[in-house]
Amino acid sequence: MENEYSPPRVWTNDEDSGGEWASINRPVSGATHDKALPVGQHPLQLYSLGTPNGQKVTIMLEELLALGVTEAEYDAHLINIGEGEQFSSGFVGINPNSKIPALVDHSGDTPIEVFESGAILLYLADKFGHLLPKDIAKRTTVLNWLFWLQGSAPYLGGGFGHFYAYAPAKFEYPINRFTMEVKRQLDLLDKQLAVNKFIAGDEYSIADIAIWSWYGNVVLGKAYDAAEFLDAASYKHLLRWAQDIVERPAVQRGRIVNRTSGEEWEALSERHSAADIDNVLKLKP
Repeated sequence: MENEYSPPRVWTNDEDSGGEWASINRPVSGATHDKALPVGQHPLQLYSLGTPNGQKVTIMLEELLALGVTEAEYDAHLINIGEGEQFSSGFVGINPNSKIPALVDHSGDTPIEVFESGAILLYLADKFGHLLPKDIAKRTTVLNWLFWLQGSAPYLGGGFGHFYAYAPAKFEYPINRFTMEVKRQLDLLDKQLAVNKFIAGDEYSIADIAIWSWYGNVVLGKAYDAAEFLDAASYKHLLRWAQDIVERPAVQRGRIVNRTSGEEWEALSERHSAADIDNVLKLKP
């Protein structure tokens, strides 16, 4: 095949891989520079960016606040991954994997550091006793779908999203390969939601928050500009659920936190009080 790539015997990072996010990719871990993280006034300190993984946590926190959990007040500090801020010594000290989001809970005698978005959702649900059923069977169903999301989303983001939206050149094989898998996932969710109001049954949970942040954004046309390409309109049960979730006030609040793009009313780089969100949402036409 013309221009077919022949892998070397031993791979080396000899040249820039190209693409929008090339500058943040490297074959080693660890900090690149010394910089302490800011600390706000609330016990919960979030360091994040308004990507789908970041939205999971800010939506969760806003849902908890909407339930009257005042202890869930938080500061959300922007981590600009395009500028490499996730490689600072302060951030790596919380999350050695250098991926957003990361959370520090200062409410106890010793700060608790939590990284990986799914782990943060589970931590907050257990800490505050909401959005995760106590019944062992129902809890297990929610966690089944939470872990499904953690394993499936890389195919959507790092696979489909990268090759369809961000790669420096479009190639048929990877786009077809990951589109097929994403459509299988959309079909799976559609069938699950054909017989359930929410992902894990009749109760809204952290599974809905996690899955909506990825798949809801995509089918509603809020990520990758790929809804038409994926024929999102054909997944009517998934679309019903996605629209129901986006209309929740806490979701509308949480999805704009730590965002640096979009309309003026949907981009709040940092959040330190409820008023910060209120002031931005007032700009919505």
